[in-house]
Amino acid sequence: MLEKILPTQVASYETFEDPAEATLFPEEEALICDSVDLRRREFTTGRYCARQALARIGYSVPQPVLQGVRGAPIWPRSVRGSITHCRGYRAAAVVKVSELASVGIDAEPNLPLPDGILEAVALPAEQVMVKELLTDAPEVRWDRLLFSAKESIYKTWYPLTRRPLEFEDAVIDFDPADGTFSARLLSHVRSAQEFPRKIAGRWITGNGLVVTAIALSSASGSSVDSGL
Repeated sequence: MLEKILPTQVASYETFEDPAEATLFPEEEALICDSVDLRRREFTTGRYCARQALARIGYSVPQPVLQGVRGAPIWPRSVRGSITHCRGYRAAAVVKVSELASVGIDAEPNLPLPDGILEAVALPAEQVMVKELLTDAPEVRWDRLLFSAKESIYKTWYPLTRRPLEFEDAVIDFDPADGTFSARLLSHVRSAQEFPRKIAGRWITGNGLVVTAIALSSASGSSVDSGL
């Protein structure tokens, strides 16, 4: 699914199960030693996906992928990447910084958000958009897709700025016809030279999932289209 919405510069790997060969380095194991089984499986397979994706851009020797502030993965110095997982799906995407500035991916089940979550993550105009889209195209859970798109924005933003970004800091508009979305940072967000105020992303549905992705072409921040 990811390859359909990411540009060719980005290497990705996804799986719909937790393979037996997915294991952790001791340093990674220490990060989840007290976690419940579901979290352990998500983390372990997410790191497995990350290593598979890294191998596709030349990092053939497996290495630990630790985590930093706010749980963000720590990639090799010349790499930017993103990991996502939800029930029945784990994936990672990586790119060399010589190719692109940043990448963010997110996957969610194509199911309604729990009660009250849409109001917590969506601006009033977004809530209206979502309700209209759910009426016109109910096969896509646009509320969950909005949540996923905002997660992809954050995952693209944070490696460049090292600053938090809240759900209410960006407004999203979906194009239901061509699988794209646009996002605009609102005026109260402190500007970042490394990140544009307007970006574009892509989305796809399938296998009971909604998946979103954003790729930035340079530190000045123009978005990259996958060419679909």
